Amino acid sequence: MIAVIQRVSKAAITIDNKQISEISKGLVILLGVMLDDDETDCQFLKDKIAHFRIFSDENDKMNLSIKDIKGEVLVVSQFTLCGDWRKGRRPSFINAASPERGEKLYKLFVEYMKVDNIKTETGHFGTMMEVSLVNDGPVTFVLDSKLNKQK
Repeated sequence: MIAVIQRVSKAAITIDNKQISEISKGLVILLGVMLDDDETDCQFLKDKIAHFRIFSDENDKMNLSIKDIKGEVLVVSQFTLCGDWRKGRRPSFINAASPERGEKLYKLFVEYMKVDNIKTETGHFGTMMEVSLVNDGPVTFVLDSKLNKQK
């Protein structure tokens, strides 16, 4: 499972010219589900993101997590993160989870965030969306649950 996380001052999702969700200070999480991902990948990324100290403290040091600041999260399904771009000029998505499995694990990840008392908004899985955000920093990280399993 791959997550691109961006620290934001605000973000929103619009579908068909209608805003469906928005957050204030927090994180936008673009989430890609791979073919071999399972519940342990959801749990690992949720734990990492919930406690990842990337927000500034009173000394302007990255010492606070999304939980510490009581921030909000906007989770966006992003299967293109699973694209293999190494060969040719067009990405291959054979390593991406099927839409059914991808949606199941996406929803599980969202549920894990909510259970951890993190205010969580979403887009619509598998739908074309306009995501607007104001990146705070900019601060952006790419987290891959498979890298944790390679230790």
